[in-house]
Amino acid sequence: MADVKIPLPGTPVRGSRSGAPVMALLDLLGRPWALGIVWVLAEADELSFNELQSKCEAISPGVLNTRLKELVLAKLVDANKRAYTLTREGHELFELIAPLGRWARRTWAPTLRASETGASGN
Repeated sequence: MADVKIPLPGTPVRGSRSGAPVMALLDLLGRPWALGIVWVLAEADELSFNELQSKCEAISPGVLNTRLKELVLAKLVDANKRAYTLTREGHELFELIAPLGRWARRTWAPTLRASETGASGN
């Protein structure tokens, strides 16, 4: 995996010259499909490459392969010969972001839909 690089805490990353740990994490998770892969794996015990690609809809095999290598290197995903799973840290991350998904579904999306139809009082 020498060709794959991930943002590392303590080194400059997108949005941070200091490489604050949260900025390094946000840089990693902000890459196309990274957060989606974590989300899909959190909802399954384990998935093969093909199963994961199918659940991620429009992801190309090349992007999926790169993101998986990055997430494995970042210790968020575990890989064996048959499947991919979240590590303990990956599950912990998902527990932190799951409320964001609930908020987006229950609060933010309906608010946007209401404002599109003129139903908002704003």
